[in-house]
Amino acid sequence: MSLEKKMPVIFVGHGSPMNAIEDNIFNSGWKQLGGELVKPKAILCISAHWVTDSTRITAMQFPKTIHDFYGFTDELYSREYHCPGAPELAKLTKELTTVTKSELDYKWGLDHGAWSVLLPMYPNADVPVYQLSLNQNMTPKQHYELGKELVSLRNQGVLIIGSGNIVHNLRMMNSRNEVYDWANEFDTHVKSAIDKADHQSIIGYESLGVMSKYSVPTSEHFLPLLYVMSLVGEGESIEYFNEGFDYGSISMRSVVFGK
Repeated sequence: MSLEKKMPVIFVGHGSPMNAIEDNIFNSGWKQLGGELVKPKAILCISAHWVTDSTRITAMQFPKTIHDFYGFTDELYSREYHCPGAPELAKLTKELTTVTKSELDYKWGLDHGAWSVLLPMYPNADVPVYQLSLNQNMTPKQHYELGKELVSLRNQGVLIIGSGNIVHNLRMMNSRNEVYDWANEFDTHVKSAIDKADHQSIIGYESLGVMSKYSVPTSEHFLPLLYVMSLVGEGESIEYFNEGFDYGSISMRSVVFGK
């Protein structure tokens, strides 16, 4: 099925799992976005919280809710997101991927990088959702090139969401939410690269010195942005939301393209 207008593509800074249920600006931003978008046929989520040794695509009929965190409230652990899966689209996505061999997965489900954002965006859980894993054996450029192979899904009603954080350093969090200079500098640099469509600068983030080292101590929260950037067409609109930091070292900057 083709649509007259292709679906947007979104990078979401998801931050703490508690954002799924707390009445805060981040949760409100996700609710507002969900209400503004055309309802998708399905959602493909590339989450920072599914890192694998190969490229995997969830293909079950009904994905389970994974509570992949610890030390939070009982209310959060009781939340479930009972949406359908998208087995046929998972098979199509597998066929589209040639940068790396991909496999269908029937064991994973929805981790909190996916459901914590979707719970406020689509609270009725009536949109099918499936996930693509982050293959830890691939380079940033390979992740970007793999993302490009998925662009046709946007014309078939699939909303693609990359869920991570541009700056994500849990060891440097502070309760005062005093933003570190390196964090602000890196976040600003990435925003500038997005605005200029400077994809190479984002792919080569590791070369940016100290600010990169501290802002992206491990790659999994940054890589979903590479998938999103790879899917953006020339001249598409850019709209930021949920800008700001949490705990001083987690950028919540989110962006929707082609809205």
